[in-house]
Amino acid sequence: MFTGHIRELGLIESFDGELIRIRAPRAAVAVEPGGSVCVSGVRFTAAQVNGGVLTATVAAETRRRSTFDSINKDDHVNVEVPIAAGDALDGHLVQGYVDGVGKVARVEQEEGCLRIWIRPPERLIPQLVAKSPIAVDGVSVTIADRLRDRFSIVVVPATRTATTLDQLTPGARVNLELDLVVRLAASRGLAARADLPNVTAALGRAGHVSGRAGLDHALAQLAAGGGVAVWDPDAESEGDVIFAGERIRPGAFRFMLTEVFGHPTVPCAPEVLDRLDIAPTPGGGDRQGTAFHIPVDLASAPGTGVSTAERAATVRRLASPAAVPGDFVMPGHVHPLRARPGLLAERCGHTEATVALCVAAGLAPVGVCSEVMNADGTMAGPADLEVAALRWGLPLLEIADLRAWL
Repeated sequence: MFTGHIRELGLIESFDGELIRIRAPRAAVAVEPGGSVCVSGVRFTAAQVNGGVLTATVAAETRRRSTFDSINKDDHVNVEVPIAAGDALDGHLVQGYVDGVGKVARVEQEEGCLRIWIRPPERLIPQLVAKSPIAVDGVSVTIADRLRDRFSIVVVPATRTATTLDQLTPGARVNLELDLVVRLAASRGLAARADLPNVTAALGRAGHVSGRAGLDHALAQLAAGGGVAVWDPDAESEGDVIFAGERIRPGAFRFMLTEVFGHPTVPCAPEVLDRLDIAPTPGGGDRQGTAFHIPVDLASAPGTGVSTAERAATVRRLASPAAVPGDFVMPGHVHPLRARPGLLAERCGHTEATVALCVAAGLAPVGVCSEVMNADGTMAGPADLEVAALRWGLPLLEIADLRAWL
């Protein structure tokens, strides 16, 4: 999480279209490898930090959705490090996830300040309100006015000196992100639902977490029977809520069906499916290479296998080392997925992330994941997922962060 108060102006030392090196000595001392940094409104994971230079990977998805499709060597960028517990919230709350790219329409001088008019993507216009906050290239500013197809911000002298906004000219493209508080105000509230047991094991660190400390918190949540959220910006551009199969209870399934709205599936290590003689589903699978296996039910279940209690019992038996093939009937209502043997080192998907998290938490290599879908049927984007994670009390990680540690 970031406030939009820029730590320093960084300099692009090199960028080959994938690996970017940014000289930012003040920020570098506050960031460790695997930690987060916001660069001109885009959150990156620092792969290396050496001699005041931050190195990060710029994914193809990031280039498509931001101005990093045209960044060049020797360009200056706004650099901010995440807020920490106890830091003053002296700014707005932003995530480093770009909502859209705007184009500068006009720049005017106003008594030492700059008034900058920006045309945003049309889909963002209804969410832009005068006197509400917005991040422009990662800088926390306030919308001064909004017209039919554009809005203006006023950049004061201190901000002009400390950021790249002073360099903007008509035609320039900028990364835009709506303030998180605005999103939260429009959501259904932040409190975790009391009628959804076994979802939040602890409420102390909800929302985006990163680094080893963030991962440890997520693992403790899983081990206690709670859920975590994982965002995949590259392969699917979707977020999943994940539970450990060994710990899952009916309330977690109810939560996934009534709040998460996605399709719950059960990622398993290959040896689990082989031992239980659960065969692959015929066909080539989806575009992401997901390995579907024949759905199963628990043979001893008294009902049809659809209820949340029966689904949870089926998953717990899949995770049991004592399970045998005769424990299951097929086809059923619990859908196993086969993780790659090398997990995240082999494929950066939610299937592999689920199993890797369970193993790292000291649990059986079986979990449950469900895509997060908005109530209107659209898939949750990064901002939607952050709001949901805060509302549900879940830590939110990125697959790239998991790969760096697992």
